[in-house]
Amino acid sequence: MLSEKELLILTHLRKNGRETLTKLSRKTGIPISTLHDKLKGQYHGIIEKYSALVNFSNLGFTCKAYIILRINKTQRPNILDFLLRQESVNSIYKINNGYDFLVEGIFRGIRDLETFIERIDERFDIRETKVYHVIEDIQREEFLNRPESLHLLQLDEAMPPWKESEAKEAGKVKQRRHDEENSEDDDK
Repeated sequence: MLSEKELLILTHLRKNGRETLTKLSRKTGIPISTLHDKLKGQYHGIIEKYSALVNFSNLGFTCKAYIILRINKTQRPNILDFLLRQESVNSIYKINNGYDFLVEGIFRGIRDLETFIERIDERFDIRETKVYHVIEDIQREEFLNRPESLHLLQLDEAMPPWKESEAKEAGKVKQRRHDEENSEDDDK
């Protein structure tokens, strides 16, 4: 399990994986040398790769769709192999609830999407296809990219550190009020 500091670094990397060590150090309060050491090997198996979020429509790919497929069981390996080789496929997920795959595709237009689906239908025994066109990306890659979300990673019921400091401060204020009330009672 990662330490609290390592998780804090991870949230900042989720926000901006190309952040300089100097800026990351300022934001986290962790020395640059420590950051360098931690980034060298600490996240093996956690960070799979660094990549850019691309606005594909600005590159002329105006059609983004999620395609849900229910396939003849015997053809699952074949269609998976086919999908993995398609340049228009951005992501593939194995899913449940009666379906086999969720495919995210990026296309120049709806005609290219329709051609892609026709090629699948011609080659494989597709039981059902559902297509969901993405009208607008509202939020992407935001999970665990803020220090406030670190509590999601804590397995025990312990309070997140930033909440602890707030709770301690609230406790101090409450104690001060209590002390003031008691000192007023003593004065009477």
